[in-house]
Amino acid sequence: MLQVLLLTLSVFAIAHAELCKPDAQNAFKVRLSIKTALGDNAYAWDANEEYLFKAMVAFAMRRYSSKSTTQISDVLLCNVTDRVSFWFVVTDSSQNVTTVPGSEVEAAIRMNRNRINSAFLLSDKTLQFLKITSTLSPPVEPSMPVWLIVFGVVLCLIVAGIVFLVVAGIQQRKKKNKESTERENLEEKGEATVTAENGIPCEALDLKAGHINGIFAADDERFTSL
Repeated sequence: MLQVLLLTLSVFAIAHAELCKPDAQNAFKVRLSIKTALGDNAYAWDANEEYLFKAMVAFAMRRYSSKSTTQISDVLLCNVTDRVSFWFVVTDSSQNVTTVPGSEVEAAIRMNRNRINSAFLLSDKTLQFLKITSTLSPPVEPSMPVWLIVFGVVLCLIVAGIVFLVVAGIQQRKKKNKESTERENLEEKGEATVTAENGIPCEALDLKAGHINGIFAADDERFTSL
């Protein structure tokens, strides 16, 4: 009985070794840069970390499909290096010894990438699934709604336009008033010095003092009485 059990375990081990190997079907390579990400606070990659990784992948598979019965033992790791890199596959024990299609594993990893990163205190750049494209970080929402920002900008432009029109109108009115005053001053000065009679400019007469015509003045001197 013991021999049969050992033989069965060896068969499963050989089968698992064939499933999880570099470039195997539905296998994915993972590379971690723990030292780069955490510096002096970097942790050692050991059996406990491997168990956590298997648990996170199983969690991702179960969360991706509500009917999934993936267990931690269904996640296989192989070719683990000190640098830290390794390959993994997810098996489907319900159908003898086969692997879950890579498309499903990829979708599950992408869906739960942030949770996996957080578990290892890493990011998409320091926890790399080489055949799985990095997920985009969620867009940063502004503290103020976009429509309110646009409304504020438009309102400022309208207020600035109104102020500009008012200031321009006041300056134009002042300029017109100044020109009108200067014109009136020039007209008053011209009327006080020179008048025109039949188109011929003449000096204005001083009605109080009178004005002596030169021709008649000469006649008066010639015919003065004795």
